[in-house]
Amino acid sequence: MAAARQGPRVQRERPEALASVRNIVAVGSGKGGVGKSTITTNLAVALAALGARVAVLDADIYGPSQPALLGAKKTRAEGDGEHLVPIERHGIRFISMGVVMADDAPVVWRAPMAVKALYQFLAYVKWGDLDYLLIDMPPGTGDVQLSLAQQAPLTGSVVVTTPQDMALGVARKGLKMFQQVKVPLVGVVENMSGFICTNCGTKHDIFKKDGGQTLAREAGAAFLGAIPLEADVVEGSDAGDPVVLRRPAGAASKAFFALARAFEKEIARLNALTPADEPLRADTTAAGELAIEWADGHKSAHSPWPLRTVCPCAACVDEDTGRRVLDPSRVPLDVKLAGVTPVGRYGVGLAFSDGHNTGIYTYDKLRKTCECADCLAKRGAVRSFPV
Repeated sequence: MAAARQGPRVQRERPEALASVRNIVAVGSGKGGVGKSTITTNLAVALAALGARVAVLDADIYGPSQPALLGAKKTRAEGDGEHLVPIERHGIRFISMGVVMADDAPVVWRAPMAVKALYQFLAYVKWGDLDYLLIDMPPGTGDVQLSLAQQAPLTGSVVVTTPQDMALGVARKGLKMFQQVKVPLVGVVENMSGFICTNCGTKHDIFKKDGGQTLAREAGAAFLGAIPLEADVVEGSDAGDPVVLRRPAGAASKAFFALARAFEKEIARLNALTPADEPLRADTTAAGELAIEWADGHKSAHSPWPLRTVCPCAACVDEDTGRRVLDPSRVPLDVKLAGVTPVGRYGVGLAFSDGHNTGIYTYDKLRKTCECADCLAKRGAVRSFPV
């Protein structure tokens, strides 16, 4: 089943390894223990069974699950000289720290090392032609998650929760993280959604019910489906044999295939939309200014000196008080823009000729401060030049 093509997006330097990947989707939860990795695995295998080309990137550097879930615990990834070659199992490809390091070797790394490893998985794995690359996110909302949202050109995100209040509270944080970095929400999945007795057929809501639907409703997002508790899911996970293949007629398998169809439908819907606050192009001009073309046809112009003086990075603004510590008089009057790097789907990193390059400028802020004649007139403002 062919995946829908992406709609207009800002021109960005995608790593060559991702050039033929049509949709990159993060699957997150905000907390561990909700079955996010199991959802990712079975969603991927179900999508492949429906005809899509699918791969999984296991982003949990410290506790990778995909090798066990896919029956590849003893397998090691190999390279072709320039790229790692992903492992193939059950009709999908995947890469994981668990197939790079020894099975029992702990990963005792600080966050910057983990972030670097994840970028290498994105940029130096031979992913090939894919309809979907699913990123099995680690639990939490820290450095690793934020860096992934910034480095990967994400089509959207899926949030996994279980029905009980405690899980919902943490899942909301994960959902808000994606919203904060402007990653569209594909939808919400409720896992462990009741146990169906094999003897009498009665459904028992062990972890309450309808929590996933509540979260989706609050976020104005699609509810992609509910996956019931079923012994075959656990047995298949332990055996490295996904339940959608192990017992395709079971209740859980049927729910996973329904999830896969709902997922494809939402991805197609998202790709048909033109993001209101994500430009088509953002680049430097010959004069060293920032030029942006927006989806509605508007073209913004930004002078480099004002941009440099309002840099939002921690070196220019006190993170505790919000007070600006950069003295504008110390910014060279002839400063130019030296480079533009898209950051996730919510902004750009700007490099200046004075060597400063740590500020991330949001698209929302750039649109509001456009220096074209029409926008300045509407705001009753003038272009900000040094005096």
